[in-house]
Amino acid sequence: MLGRSVANQYGGKVRFVVENYGDSSLAKRFGVTRYPAIFVDDILVATPKDFGFYGKGEGAENGRYAPWKSAESHNRFRADLSRMIDLILEGKKAAARKTAGPARAGELARIPAFSVTKLDGTQLSAGSLSGRVVIVEFWATWCPPCRGTLRWLGELKKRHGDRLTVVTVAVDSDEANVKKLAGELDLPFEWAMGTPEMVRAFGDVSAVPALFVFDGKGRSRGSYFGAAPDLHPSVEKQLASLLK
Repeated sequence: MLGRSVANQYGGKVRFVVENYGDSSLAKRFGVTRYPAIFVDDILVATPKDFGFYGKGEGAENGRYAPWKSAESHNRFRADLSRMIDLILEGKKAAARKTAGPARAGELARIPAFSVTKLDGTQLSAGSLSGRVVIVEFWATWCPPCRGTLRWLGELKKRHGDRLTVVTVAVDSDEANVKKLAGELDLPFEWAMGTPEMVRAFGDVSAVPALFVFDGKGRSRGSYFGAAPDLHPSVEKQLASLLK
């Protein structure tokens, strides 16, 4: 296995671990329900889509390491994984997170054009969000960390009021279950069901929660994947800067 071969090059400084995603605490934290997914410590550095493996109805776009059988893809994967490990060993975990995030987010520069139907039946488009600081949160009903993230986003929304718009997009979830949970939480969000087109527009959202921050001009100000320990302070610091 390529991941193991890379780890073995570090002379015992790196331990390679294989986990069943159904039993993995990391997989649960990041909402990963398929394989393969690669973590370095608690940083998600590669998802199934990176290897060209897509779920039902998600399309057939190539990932960063697709086609996986090619030598070129193998070499690219080795180089990327080695770079992440080197950053961790050098004590540069913050730099490692920043390196991992943008690649999965498709290096978004601006909020993508999209139009979806909200749970109340009305339409929501990217254009209608112009002039507002926006958080777009992808989540799923089967993802335990997502519920905690939604409650925290509710606190942010109540704190900042109309200056902040929170768009919550449910993926891989039954609409009836989404409506039930939205009713139970009763939070002032723009609730919507994600479409394959919208998910692809935001890049790799094969792991949830996935959170994107945009300023009032629609420019990307941060992409966050999974329930990382520094998620809340990182986003709140970004919002403080945008909403001051």
